[in-house]
Amino acid sequence: MRLLTASRSPGALSGMLAILLLLAGTNAPARAAETLDTEYYTAPIGRDESLLAALNRATPIRQGGQVFHGYTRWHVDWRFYWDSDAGGCRIVRAETSLRGNIQLPRIAGGTPAQQTAFATYAAALREHELGHYRIGQQAAAAIRARLRGHPPQPDCATLERSANAAAHETLQEHVRREREYDARTGHGRTQGAWLPR
Repeated sequence: MRLLTASRSPGALSGMLAILLLLAGTNAPARAAETLDTEYYTAPIGRDESLLAALNRATPIRQGGQVFHGYTRWHVDWRFYWDSDAGGCRIVRAETSLRGNIQLPRIAGGTPAQQTAFATYAAALREHELGHYRIGQQAAAAIRARLRGHPPQPDCATLERSANAAAHETLQEHVRREREYDARTGHGRTQGAWLPR
């Protein structure tokens, strides 16, 4: 299912960016924080109803005239700390935080056969949605690495601009990867997240 992905550095600068100035240099490693929440919606199903019809009726996930049964959102924030001296300004530590949310269905009612079929479908759908979240994890790791390896700049204002531009570029690369992931998997169809009519 198509993933809406958004991220940027938190905070104030121009309403989008926050950079914290570290007055004393440190060689602390890059850090990451991650949270993933899952929320469910319920799809009541009648004994003679198809799973597809029940899920299509119950899902709150509708985009561009299409109906989806699962959805993943993730958001990466980054922060970096710098130190400056006569030689210029350099990043001494980079941190990212990743927040993800997956929306999935549950069924209420149904025959044992419907419940078995749903369990198989739900497992495949969850795996597809976790694939979206993994791209978010890759984005956070790539942003940390890019910030950590960012070249020193003549002054901290230039460093701030260039480092944030690099992080945004890395983020957009992973947004493109998500689109490719959905195109490659048919929104999970090739992974088993598919129901007959």
